[in-house]
Order: sequence, then C-alpha cells, then structure tokens
Amino acid sequence: MTVNEKDETMANMTLDDLHAKAATGAIDTVLVCMVDMQGRLMGKRFHVSNFLESAWKETHCCNYLLATDLEMATPDGYKSTSWAAGYGDYVMKPDLATLRPMPWLDGTVMVLCDLIDHHTHEPVPHSPRQMLKKQLARLAEMGLTPMMATELEFFLFEKSYDEIRKNGYRTLTPISGYNEDYNILQTTREEHVMRPIRNHLVAAGIPVENTKGEAEAGQEELNIRYADALACADNHTIAKHAVKEIANMQGHAASFLPKWHHTRVGSAAHVHQSLFKGDTNVFHDPDAKLSMSGTMKSYVAGLIKYAPDMTVFLAPYVNSYKRFLPGTFAPTKIAWSVDNRTAGYRLVGEGTKGVRIECRIPGSDINPYLACAAQLAAGIAGMEEGLSLEEPVSGDVYNMTSIPEIPNTLRAATESLRGSAMLRSAMGDDVIDHYTRAAEVEQEAFDAVVTDWELQRGFERA
Repeated sequence: MTVNEKDETMANMTLDDLHAKAATGAIDTVLVCMVDMQGRLMGKRFHVSNFLESAWKETHCCNYLLATDLEMATPDGYKSTSWAAGYGDYVMKPDLATLRPMPWLDGTVMVLCDLIDHHTHEPVPHSPRQMLKKQLARLAEMGLTPMMATELEFFLFEKSYDEIRKNGYRTLTPISGYNEDYNILQTTREEHVMRPIRNHLVAAGIPVENTKGEAEAGQEELNIRYADALACADNHTIAKHAVKEIANMQGHAASFLPKWHHTRVGSAAHVHQSLFKGDTNVFHDPDAKLSMSGTMKSYVAGLIKYAPDMTVFLAPYVNSYKRFLPGTFAPTKIAWSVDNRTAGYRLVGEGTKGVRIECRIPGSDINPYLACAAQLAAGIAGMEEGLSLEEPVSGDVYNMTSIPEIPNTLRAATESLRGSAMLRSAMGDDVIDHYTRAAEVEQEAFDAVVTDWELQRGFERA
C-alpha cells in the first residue's frame, strides 16, 4: 500500500453510512469531540437524529476549553479568553473524514471537530489540530507529506479509577508483579484488557499493529501503524481515550502519567517521523552513508538545534521531567545516534527505504498534535536554514559531559519556549504566549502545594 492509497479495511464511516445505521436503530449516539490543550477529547453526546439534522455541519462549545489546566480550572493570564471577555463560544466544525464507530460503546459513533472563531470565522490558531495543520500546510508547499507514528506506553493497575481516587492515590498496585517486557506469560494474564483494546481500535479504524509488555511491572505498550501526521495524532488521541475507557470497563485503571513512582520506570510516547514526496521517502538516499539523504540530515539537525525550544510540547507538566533519569531508557541529552536508546534521537531503519528518526524525548502525557507540530516546525527550520548534521554519537550518552542536556525542569523548558524565535515564526506569537502561560499555570499550581515528600521528610526532623 502506498502512502496515498486508502486501506478500505480501515475506512471510517461516511455520512450515508450513518444515515443507514441510524435508520435501523444500530446507532443512536454521536460523540462530537474537540481536542483540548491536554490532548483530551471534550464535547457533546448527540442523539443521532439531531446530529444528522444539523450538528453534522456545526455545533458550539465554550472557548474556555482551550484555557484550562488538567483539573479544568480557569486560570487568568490568557489573551484568547477570560472572565473579563465573558468566555464566549467557539464553533465546533465536524471533520467528517474522522467519523467512525466506537465499538466498545453500544450504538455509538464519534467525530473529531476543528475549532472556528465564532466572530472571525477563522480557525482558532492555538487549537491543537490547527497548530499541526499549519505545519502540514508549510510542508505541502514544499511538496512534502510527513509520515509519523507514536508509541503509547501506559500502566495498568489492579483497581479501578474510582477505588484509587477514593483512597487518595496512595495504594497503587500494578496489574502484574514484575517486569513484563516482551513477556508472553504475563501479558496473557492481561488479555482481558489488551485484547479488547486491540480489536475495538481496529474496528474503529485505528490501524493497531501490536501490544506488548513494557519494561516495568504493569506497563504496556500499544503500537499503531505509521500514517500522515494528522491521522497519526488523531489515532493517538482516540486510542489513549479508548485505553482508559476499556480498562475502566474491566475494573482497572490505565495511567499515562509519565512517572507514577520514583522507583519505577517512566512511560514514553516516542515519535517516529519521515518525509515523503508522493510515494518516495525523501529521507532515503541509497548511495549515502546510513542511507540518510541531505534533506534528512538538515531536518534532523533542526530537531537537535531546537530541542530546548520545543521541550514544553514534549514534556508539558511538572511530572514529565521526573522521567529524565540516566539508566531508565529515557534520554537526558540532546544528541542523535544509530539504533542507540540512550540518545534523545535514534536513527531507525538505516540502509532501508524505511529510514526514519525517532524522537525519544516525549513522555506518555503529550498532546500528540503539539508534539508532532513542534517536531515538524524544528525539522522545517533545519531544512530552510540548510543546517549541517554532526556525526552520530555512540556509546552511553548518559555519561557524555560534552553533550547538551534536555531542559530538566518545566521552569527551564518554559523559558526556552518563551524565547524561541523559531517557534514564534512558525506558530505565531499569540500561540507561543498561550502555551507559555499554560506551562506557567502548571508550575504555579505545583509551587503552591505542600507535597507528601516534604511532610515525610521534614515534619519531625526539620
């Protein structure tokens, strides 16, 4: 199958399909969803009759949905919306190409929406899908299509979300008792969760390749086939939502928190990427060293140069930075290597037409639209600036003092984002100011809290 061909076995529904299924009573509910800053699905449940009557064209939502924190608080400091501005509406415009069944929910389909400003009728520039679409448009002008894939790592726990929350998140017991990396015996015991995840997602048009045990007790990995960048981000978002819902239906909690315990390995969301012109991978040059074309070298050089600028989009929360520790398979340094998992970027598929670069910096908490948009913006900058790529590093990158570090706190990453001339040019000042404020809000919320660690350490001994 070429990148321009559609796999009909994975085809989404059409509006005609929905009319037919509604007429038979097979479908009665339509989830009309937008993606918020945190990468979550937000929206409404429509009765199918009303969706087919009018909502398939548009509906509305409060514009505060792109100005909240994880807990849905409404912090101040956003230019786009505020109490003073009255928190008005955005138009939710369904992208009917994303209409699909939600097989784990009876009689239900869903559709993703783009957000339109209610007054200007222009796309909302800081909405995650629009941010990615803007970078795609820049590449389209060059005749290029980015192909991307994200890996989803997460933990499954014995108890349900409700049980864990009511206990104050204190007695967290993973679903398995030991490291289950590639372990078939242990993952067989988890098939009551993982098999429905795979099968329901495939039935929803998400091209799942496989699942496996990851490098910790109770840790899972879900791999979805590469796709064009927008489809990749859509697939990631829907899959993450499905994992949580399906696990919950089986009485378990699934967590995408990158570091749920200081003694446990963290969870990542590695991003694989390459650029195509038609059906040809322009990263591939059969006559070049490692089969890396000049285009690929400049693109990767952009990723390396601008890694600090975009770290907030790869690690958006305070907890994200707890994952960056030596000897944990999470990178700490900004370097590229050949099939070396200690570096921030890993060359994969060298010597083949599938050559690509894997970014190992993102944690499992990413908003995939923002992470992919930032990667593409940095890669474009590398190509436009004609950057040269240094030779790959080899060996244990963790111990190389000459290699620059990834920003290791949200506070440091926020300042890099604030000062990024490249991202301001690529995404717009208002967009960067918006997400800089989001990072500040996260830091301010954490700084105001007295943690269990502080109490346990100093209550008696300080």
